Amino acid sequence: MEVEKSWQRISRIEQQLQPMRNDFTSESREIEGIEGMPTLGLGLPSLEIEKAFPQATPATTFPPAVSDYFQLDDLLSEEERALRNRVRRFMEAEVAPVIARFWERAEFPFELVPKFATLNVSGGTIKGYGCPGMSILSSALVNAEIARVDASCSTFMMVHTCLGMLTIGMLASEEQKQRLLPPLARLDHVSCWGLTEPDYGSDASSLNTTATKVEGGWLISGQKRWIGNATFADILVIFARNLQTNQINGFIVRKGSKGLKATKIENKIGLRIVQNGDILLDNVFVPDEDRIANINSFQDTNKVLAVSRVMVAWQPIGIAMGVYDVCHRYLKERKQFGAPLAAFQINQEKLVRMLGHVQSMWLMGWRLCKLYDAGKMTPGHASLVKAHNTRVAREVCALGRELLGGNGILADFNVAKAFCDLEPIYTYEGTYEVNSLVTGREITGVASIKAPISSRNKRS
Repeated sequence: MEVEKSWQRISRIEQQLQPMRNDFTSESREIEGIEGMPTLGLGLPSLEIEKAFPQATPATTFPPAVSDYFQLDDLLSEEERALRNRVRRFMEAEVAPVIARFWERAEFPFELVPKFATLNVSGGTIKGYGCPGMSILSSALVNAEIARVDASCSTFMMVHTCLGMLTIGMLASEEQKQRLLPPLARLDHVSCWGLTEPDYGSDASSLNTTATKVEGGWLISGQKRWIGNATFADILVIFARNLQTNQINGFIVRKGSKGLKATKIENKIGLRIVQNGDILLDNVFVPDEDRIANINSFQDTNKVLAVSRVMVAWQPIGIAMGVYDVCHRYLKERKQFGAPLAAFQINQEKLVRMLGHVQSMWLMGWRLCKLYDAGKMTPGHASLVKAHNTRVAREVCALGRELLGGNGILADFNVAKAFCDLEPIYTYEGTYEVNSLVTGREITGVASIKAPISSRNKRS
């Protein structure tokens, strides 16, 4: 009797789940008995999230943007709003429906690259050479809108545009710009940017990678780590120490160069789509024409980092906007105890706290762009906004994760994905602590980043 009831339950579940095999006949039941019953879930596809949890809409259908409580749109020009809306529509229509599965598998969505090319935003603030020549605020808005749906895609575009391409746009010769930038602007080629090394992260200017002058060019040897886009980039912007001058120079290394090896860093919990890599350079020959003309010291590199840090400060703004939008819709759709979750005081308090963070982050980012345009932005300004925005965005994501309950750990609802993706952003382009100390140095006049030499070391 119990065996027959078990078979009846299994039959009902089979009809709902559409199992891969459908040969559980009455004859086989008699022969196999209870030991012959299939193991539930073995070989069965998971239920689509809409069927498994019909009470709330997953992030494949991205929610409307509802975080502009203080009508900050009024601070944007008509052109800036139009660009922002165009990128928002693209991300919601083309990226949101598919991106979670790439994140789950830690695979890059190469099929989306031609679609990103149609946006014509690659190159950001660079003027000419097929680039859009946007203002820094417009470029920041683009970065935030991409991050609102997926932080990995925004990191891919930021590395390509605000590091790789911008280094060429700001510091290369005219001939190099004419030759390299147009295919990068069309996304026919993809760039990466190799500064960080295994031994030097925050202490980025102390590089071990070397450049040795030889006839007709340079031999580059060393190792880079955590380099976004590294495994498939066509153009690798590599920084190395010139052994003649002991200064940092920049070089264009081509995919497939002899002695070049790029391998993927596995097992990341955040920005899983981004193909961060270890780059090994074993006497890679770079012709003289591919030494970036106007990088003669680390101070030149800092010119690029000043712009990229503005962009990174806008990534957590976009992430937090997306998390807020998802939670706002979820609380109105999901019901418990006979009422929508939005009706409970504690949930409203958390949602309001998230909203306040989003608004303050946006205003700091906006002001940072205005300071940059006016030539008044200092390294401390950029570092403070990056540090502040990543810190409070972590709270936004943590609160969102709480509000979604069990669904807060599913990438299907975006919040869990955003929660994880924010962690590497909190660290890269300067950790929270290092950025705080950059600002601290400006406001106190005392440098405290390097550890003080102990009195014992001084005596020795």
